[in-house]
Amino acid sequence: MDSLHIKTPQPKDALNVYGLPLQTCSLSPKTGYSRDGYCQCFEHDPGHHCICVQVTKDFLEFSKSKGNDLSTPIPEYQFPGLKPGEQWCLCTQRWVEAYKAGCAPLVCLESSHQDILNYIDLKTLEKYRA
Repeated sequence: MDSLHIKTPQPKDALNVYGLPLQTCSLSPKTGYSRDGYCQCFEHDPGHHCICVQVTKDFLEFSKSKGNDLSTPIPEYQFPGLKPGEQWCLCTQRWVEAYKAGCAPLVCLESSHQDILNYIDLKTLEKYRA
């Protein structure tokens, strides 16, 4: 099948970690792999941006130290740069990496896709509930 014709899930069909309809993560700044405000999971998203987080200063500094500067604006990509307290659909691997380093950002569970449970257990996520 031609990859251009693969049906992607709509937010109304997506479920959060509690098995309920996925809630918006952020529309300002617009987030999500498809920039629709939702942390949906797509097969063609290599970073698996399915966890909605509330970024902190410590996390932004950590991410920048790992080569992913999320605080500096990139106008050519309409990316305003993130400020502490803003919500963002984060790459699963980055959250796990930050968790292991002791600086994981808080998680907005109602806005985090249920697929994240394949990588992080609910009990751990609930300890970081925003």
